Amino acid sequence: MPRYKLVIEYDGTPFSGWQRQLNGPSVQQSVEEAIEAFCGHAVRLHCAGRTDAGVHATHQVAHVDLDKQWRTDVVRDASNARLKRLPVAVLSAEAVPDTFDARISATRRYYIYRILDRRAQPALDANRVWHVPVRLDHEAMDRAAKALIGHHDFTTFRAAECQANSPLRTLDRFDCRREGAEIVAYVHARSFLHHQVRSMVGCLKMVGMGRWPENKVGKVLAARDRSQCAALAPPCGLYLAGVDY
Repeated sequence: MPRYKLVIEYDGTPFSGWQRQLNGPSVQQSVEEAIEAFCGHAVRLHCAGRTDAGVHATHQVAHVDLDKQWRTDVVRDASNARLKRLPVAVLSAEAVPDTFDARISATRRYYIYRILDRRAQPALDANRVWHVPVRLDHEAMDRAAKALIGHHDFTTFRAAECQANSPLRTLDRFDCRREGAEIVAYVHARSFLHHQVRSMVGCLKMVGMGRWPENKVGKVLAARDRSQCAALAPPCGLYLAGVDY
């Protein structure tokens, strides 16, 4: 069966997450139904990262097997024709070998997290940034984030329901930058634990507010104790922004 690699963009606000759910619409279901409408048979998408409810993507990657060869522009355009009513778009489609796997073949994943730290709430970016109505010290956040780079046991930043076999992960990059009215966190690793990025950002926000000293982030990492983590950052600020293969 011919296999296609899809790059998908979506606003996660109206969805229960990437994965099919019984309790609401998902991105996976929406794209699968769009593909089924033109190819005429059931399909199953496999993605690089299963985002939670309310999390967005500018560059999600998925693969799908179809019963026959289709031009890649037809796969893209026919899918998008059926997705127009939803905040989802297939940016590209590419024929790939059947050895390609969107999840297993990935060598690095790129996430960004957007924080709008101003008094006024967002009018245009509602549900697309974490609104914090006080000014944060992004330089202190950036310095504190460096304690998380490298190979560590990230139990402190792992969701209780995380299904990963091990809490060990290697974080390649964690930068916090001031970009206009926002602070944007850039986080890169081969793979992440469930809620890891949002947990880490929640702790850095405490540093930015001056409620935690910078060195506390390294201490809660070393504690390997979920109860020492700060409150989870909301999903609205998180974006899957790229995947390398």
